[in-house]
Amino acid sequence: MKKPVIGITLDSEDPGAYSNMPWYALRQNYADVITQSGGLPIALPHEPDLAEHYMSMIDGLVVTGGAFDVDPSMFGAENRHETVVTKDRRTAFEKNVTEAMLSADKPVLGICGGQQLLHVILGGTLIQHIPDEVKNPLAHEQPNPRTEAGHTVEIKEGTLLHRIVGTTTLPVNSAHHQAAKDISENITVNAWAEDGVIEGIEDDRYRFCLGVQWHPEYIISKGDRMILDAFITEAAKS
Repeated sequence: MKKPVIGITLDSEDPGAYSNMPWYALRQNYADVITQSGGLPIALPHEPDLAEHYMSMIDGLVVTGGAFDVDPSMFGAENRHETVVTKDRRTAFEKNVTEAMLSADKPVLGICGGQQLLHVILGGTLIQHIPDEVKNPLAHEQPNPRTEAGHTVEIKEGTLLHRIVGTTTLPVNSAHHQAAKDISENITVNAWAEDGVIEGIEDDRYRFCLGVQWHPEYIISKGDRMILDAFITEAAKS
């Protein structure tokens, strides 16, 4: 059987460390889990004007995370928190290719920062810095390794996420200082942390449009594997 081609968005870094020229980066486990679930992963460089061409080549899209933030101007914020760091060309490309995939009703999985961008694309806003806006927050930038759980999430019954994982609680890892805030009429919140922070979203106008605030590519639970398997299964129908 033909394997579904899965585009994975890259991170970008300034000169230094790996190279004295600008360079792309991607953790290997993003590609590994796609392969293990039956997909064919390809990395997508940041070419905003070529987003439609990439969309036509791929069957599913993973929008990855990274140590940067969505520009607050994208969701109408008048102020910019001092902790906000942006990667404008990366975000422009990810926005364009995500919108192209949704327009074609091809599966999209947003992970961590990818979930936050998906939330904004779907009409939501973001908490710019959790410690400033959430009372008694959990350690969403967990001190323990990402291969372990940092906390659990509660999953809403009847949602796509619930149908995939088959449980109302799931242990997750956590590495973020921002989070989804206000929702639009198109967004269904499907998971929360115990401090009230939104941990997952979806949009049922599309056959597979899912965002999770944690990193399922580490496969710290059976639920993580189920998410990747469900995504690849749906991409195979594209």
